[in-house]
Amino acid sequence: MGAQSSVKPKTALEGVHGVQVVPHSPFALEEIKQHGGLHKRSHASFPVGTRHHLIVQRVWQQRPGCLRPIRCSCHGDRTVAETIANVITSLPFIALGLQAPRKNLHCKLYANSLIGVGIVSSLYHASRGKIRRYMRWADYSMIATATVCLSRALRNENPKLLMAASAVLLPIQPLMVSAVHTGMMEVAFAKRALQDPDLRMSHNVHKMSSLLGGALFIADDVFPETPFLHAGWHLAAAVGVSTCNKLLE
Repeated sequence: MGAQSSVKPKTALEGVHGVQVVPHSPFALEEIKQHGGLHKRSHASFPVGTRHHLIVQRVWQQRPGCLRPIRCSCHGDRTVAETIANVITSLPFIALGLQAPRKNLHCKLYANSLIGVGIVSSLYHASRGKIRRYMRWADYSMIATATVCLSRALRNENPKLLMAASAVLLPIQPLMVSAVHTGMMEVAFAKRALQDPDLRMSHNVHKMSSLLGGALFIADDVFPETPFLHAGWHLAAAVGVSTCNKLLE
């Protein structure tokens, strides 16, 4: 049992009837029956570190959808006219950011985030090639950042756990973060409108623009071949944002 027994496993198993060694796979061997049927895969014993790595990898692959990065849809801007329309309708967000109240730090952050929304949106619609997918992600993330800043500017008592979770999820699930903080803003706006009659007109305009913007956003995703739907969504969203600025005055 000396040097002759130190044969490599692959060489030792070659020629044994019913066993097939899978090349480049140190993790498992597959037994194949004589008639081609697959038998159960038998896992070899691994070192502790390797087993832990495989367990973590398996758990990460089975993580819920909320922890998976978004799949950015980059349709649109098929013609020069559509690109120009989308870029032009992104500029109102910059103007709204410049006009937004800046009475405290949170308001300043929100105002600057609106400017960022307009700039990033313009760059996304003007981009082409591989960078366009990254600009789409940056566009979604900037919108989510603006909703978080607005929520913080309206409600100083936001739970710290919520804000921390939003910061963690924002890069991978910006749409979900936007939805949560937009909902909080809608509740705060409705409460303020009930208490302050001067805000009721702005709130009514906000509700109409939000419904129209939501319909255009969905239509743009369902009918991607239809031009200028996205530009219409930009305008409806800009009207809604302008009414939100009334809450910060």
